[in-house]
Amino acid sequence: MLIDLSDIIKDYGGKLEISESFKMDDVDFLGESFTFLGDLCLDGYIMNNTKSLDLNATVTGKAQVHCARCGKPMTVNVEFPVSEVLVREDGEISEDEDIVVYSGHEIELRDILTNSFLMNVSGKYLCSDDCKGLCPRCGCDLNLHECDCDKEY
Repeated sequence: MLIDLSDIIKDYGGKLEISESFKMDDVDFLGESFTFLGDLCLDGYIMNNTKSLDLNATVTGKAQVHCARCGKPMTVNVEFPVSEVLVREDGEISEDEDIVVYSGHEIELRDILTNSFLMNVSGKYLCSDDCKGLCPRCGCDLNLHECDCDKEY
């Protein structure tokens, strides 16, 4: 998602409201595959604070994941904050700061949004709190029925 910054680059204190729908590529992380269902929504703003631009937003949407115990696919709500300091490549860049460098009058947000998602993703999803999972011997879904395996292994 490419954002045109030309309206606020020289407008100190200027604010650019952002309300965009976008598609996010599927992500594999920590053994889980996240398939985003439909568009995600980005709502927030970019503000010029004279030395840099501050991006503050929230992304919401839905994703398909798998239960960590039984492996069934399930749909979860996705919501995560996006907060970054954006500095133009010809601006003052301090090595101590965690910043995103951009060039020209536009910035591509795709990598920023993916990184923000990864920083805020839950590590484990369960279809229910009392999910029994799969039998480690035969792979039977213990939520559906008991298997005949020896329980003392």
